Amino acid sequence: MEKGKKDIRAYTKEALDQFFKDQGKPSFRGTQVYQWLWQKGVHDFDSMTNLTLEDRALLKAHFDINHIQIDIEQKSKDGTVKNAVKLHDNLVVESVLIPTASRSTACVSSQVGCSLDCTFCATATMKRMRNLNPDEIYDQVVTLNAQSEAYHQRPLSNIVFMGMGEPLMNYKNVLAAIAKITKPEGLGMSPKRITVSTSGIPKMIHKLADEGVKFKLAVSLHSARQEIREKIMPFATKFPLEDLLESLQYWYQQTKSKITFEYVVWKGINDTKADIQALIQFCLKVPSKVNLIQYNPIESNTMEQAAPEVVDAYIKLLTASDIQVTYRRSRGKDIEAACGQLANK
Repeated sequence: MEKGKKDIRAYTKEALDQFFKDQGKPSFRGTQVYQWLWQKGVHDFDSMTNLTLEDRALLKAHFDINHIQIDIEQKSKDGTVKNAVKLHDNLVVESVLIPTASRSTACVSSQVGCSLDCTFCATATMKRMRNLNPDEIYDQVVTLNAQSEAYHQRPLSNIVFMGMGEPLMNYKNVLAAIAKITKPEGLGMSPKRITVSTSGIPKMIHKLADEGVKFKLAVSLHSARQEIREKIMPFATKFPLEDLLESLQYWYQQTKSKITFEYVVWKGINDTKADIQALIQFCLKVPSKVNLIQYNPIESNTMEQAAPEVVDAYIKLLTASDIQVTYRRSRGKDIEAACGQLANK
C-alpha cells in the first residue's frame, strides 16, 4: 500500500458516501464504489466504468485496493485446486477448491499460520503471523468461485472455513467476511451453504450463538475422552470437554442448527471400543452428526490412520445409536491440499 493512501475496503458504504460528499461530489458515488468492490469484486479503479475519469482519479489519489494474488496454483489429478495466495504484505496463505460431480466447495483460510498446537495438523507447525482481514477472506472466495466457473462451468456451492488458522480466534474479521459474502450488497450467498470449523473454544461458541448466526458449525473433535484429546490437541487442557459440550448445547438451543463433529481415527490413539462409546455418549447429548475423515500424514509426526475395520466399527456402532455418520475420503493429497496438510510449502 502506498504511503498516505488508505485501504478502501476498510470503509463502510456510509463512509464512502461521506467521502464523496466531502469532496463536493454526489454521495451515491460511494454506493457505486461499494458495489464494485463487494458485488463485482473488482481490483482496480479503472474497472469502475460508471464513474467519471475524474472520480476514478480521485479514488486513486486517496485509496488502494489491497487485493490478494495467486502466487502458485496447483491442480490435483482428482480435480482439486490449491492456491498459494500472496497478501499485500507478501505473507502467504493457502486456499483450496474441492470439486465433486455436483458441488464445488471453497476451503478458505482465516489466519496466516495458527496459534493452536494440534499434533496432526501441518498448519500448527507454523507460528501465527497475523489474522486475515475480511477482504482477504472474501478475496479467497471470489478467486475460488472464478476457478470453479472456469474449470467446472458452475459457481461455488459451499464454503468451509477449514483452511489455515482457527476461525474463532479471528472472530470479528471472519464474521465481517461472512457478512460480505452473504449480504445482498455483497456476493449474496446463502449462509446455510457456509460452515465454520473450530477446534472448540466454548466462550466463542457461546458468542456465536448469541449473535444468531445462520451458518453451520463444525467442531474438530477427534476424541470424546479428555485425556486422549489433550494428547492430540494440547490446547484442549484449557477447554475441557464438559465446557465444550455445554457451549454446543447452548448453540443448538439458540440456533436449532445441528453440529458436525469432524473426527479422524488413528491407530493406537482413538481406535478402541471405549473411544467409540465415548463418542456415542457425547453425540447423544447434543443434536449432531459425525464426519469421519481420512487421515493425511504430515512430516512432523508418526501418526497413522486406523485399520479399515476400526473405521467400519465406528460407522456401525454410531449408526446403531441413530447418529448420522459419513466417511469423507481426502481430496488433493498429491498436492498436499487435503485436510490438515496446508503449510505453505
